[in-house]
Amino acid sequence: MRGIDFAEARARLRIAEVLALMKYQPRRQRGPQARGPCPLHGSRSAGSCVFAVHWQKNVFHCFVCGAGGNALDLWAAWTRQELYAAVVDLFQRLGRDIPWLPTSPRVRRSTMPDS
Repeated sequence: MRGIDFAEARARLRIAEVLALMKYQPRRQRGPQARGPCPLHGSRSAGSCVFAVHWQKNVFHCFVCGAGGNALDLWAAWTRQELYAAVVDLFQRLGRDIPWLPTSPRVRRSTMPDS
């Protein structure tokens, strides 16, 4: 399986893009932050604002279920995928190239015994 450059993947994504794919609408927006119900544990009360997103820091946190992280963590949790599969899925949905790690040429083992 080919390796993914997770640091590069995180750098290329904005949490707003992930929330848009999720069709998430925050209830309140104040400066660089937004609040609303948690899409992960499904808070449903009318005024729920337990889920916080910081647009500039590109992170989220739920004060009830404790979920938190970056855009990739949010997509992986929401789609219930391992991080590797979540990156592949998310980048394909966004129509972007997956940030693969460079492949290194395999080192050939010598068949000659050491002298």
